[in-house]
Amino acid sequence: MPLNDDQSSDSDSSRLSESTASSSDSEYSRQSFNSDSSSKPSSPASASPPKMVTFDELMAAARNLTNLTLAHEIAVNANFCIKHGDLPQNSFVGTVKQILHKAFWDCLESELNEDPPEYEHAIKLFAEIKEILLSFLTPGANRIQNQICEVLDTDLIRQQAEHNAVDIHGLANYIINTMGKLCAPIRDNDIKQLKATGNIVELLRQIFHVLDLMKMDMANYTIQNLRPYLQRNLVDYERTKFQEILEETPSALDLTTEWIKESIEDELSSTSDESSSSPGADSSSKPNLSPTLVLNNGYLKLLQWDYHKTIPETLITDEVRLQELREKLNQLKIIACVCLITNNTVGAAIVNVPDLADQLKRTSFPLLEGMNKKTFDLKEALNAISVQICSQVNRSLSERGLPTLNTEMQNNLMGQIASIVEENNPVSSLIDKRIQFFMKSLLALPSFQKCMPTMPGGLSVIQTEMEFVGSQYASIVNFNKQVYGPFYASILRKLLFSEAPRGKAETEAPAN
Repeated sequence: MPLNDDQSSDSDSSRLSESTASSSDSEYSRQSFNSDSSSKPSSPASASPPKMVTFDELMAAARNLTNLTLAHEIAVNANFCIKHGDLPQNSFVGTVKQILHKAFWDCLESELNEDPPEYEHAIKLFAEIKEILLSFLTPGANRIQNQICEVLDTDLIRQQAEHNAVDIHGLANYIINTMGKLCAPIRDNDIKQLKATGNIVELLRQIFHVLDLMKMDMANYTIQNLRPYLQRNLVDYERTKFQEILEETPSALDLTTEWIKESIEDELSSTSDESSSSPGADSSSKPNLSPTLVLNNGYLKLLQWDYHKTIPETLITDEVRLQELREKLNQLKIIACVCLITNNTVGAAIVNVPDLADQLKRTSFPLLEGMNKKTFDLKEALNAISVQICSQVNRSLSERGLPTLNTEMQNNLMGQIASIVEENNPVSSLIDKRIQFFMKSLLALPSFQKCMPTMPGGLSVIQTEMEFVGSQYASIVNFNKQVYGPFYASILRKLLFSEAPRGKAETEAPAN
């Protein structure tokens, strides 16, 4: 779009508005982070008597939780962005919205078609458009700001309307040209389509649609610019925000406390079983549990968590990611079971066949897609997998001149694969224990250590996938420990060291 000389500087700076948009908001966020981290304690407040929570305090806690969740998502999810979403047309809300919008635009068209035209609704639209355009400008873009205010001066437009001298098409063209200077390059085609729209009412409607897209673009670019800063300061920010939530809502650690208590009980039960099986053990002595071990076992429980019930408060920001990891591990467990059963049933004829294990894995993955959905039928999927497995094994045997599986062996193989879904299935239990052992070994590694623990037997076919999932899981856990370590230490101190000196408890509580 050609620009005259006196507009070029403003246009250049405006075209880059997304890179520096909402700089005042970023500065505000920067001040908020600095002031929060310097003025708020980095460890949980000491216990205090329960108090009644007012509505205002509850709303303040909700806002803090929203800010915490949003900041966490922006920092850890590189694909996070705001998307333009329309309500489903068949929904009640979508239908009402559609009816109201149609009524408004029909009313506007009727007013503009009067003789003389009535411009009151149009003037209100121009005033709203002016405010939106001004919100896109970067600090210092004074010339284009003044121009927008002069051209879209509602008082002037109202005076022109009184004398039937409003150039509504000229105003619309000015708005489109200004949008072209301010929009991201991805919106250039939308601007071209606006210029080709002849009907003034439809044009105004589409202008608002493109302005909505431009606001979304600006928000996403601001998020992109904010992400590196959040990543550098996220630990302190999340801890501070959660402390504010805890001050407003003293019960905000109840579920977390229960989660840790369950982990302690599991460890005590496990230790008790081991002690009773050891000759000469003193069953009356109280075992000394490691806080780090208790916490790590609590994290392991999340991989088998029933996500229909509420997750501990300190893990809400990663609930979706943890649920996805759990579902991925369930899928990998099925594949490892299928491959182990196939190898044990068919025997040495296929154990060392190149690429056969990968072929079996590639066959199983598509048939297990969506196994987290309620409508997914695992038995049916395993039946389909077993049919494909028999076909691939027979093909491999035939290619090497070996006898294929007879009917009895095929039925045996298919029956064992189908039995994976049964409770206490020995193969499924074995693979599950080995997956848990690998994840437990992963958490036991120092957070700075990048190497993976040895892969347990039977999991080699899914080693690449297990290491990828394990890396994501360890990343979530290690970050969660950094943020909420002081809160966990306080809970563990009360549950494990209630009779011990405070200093000792603090030194033994997990610091990472």
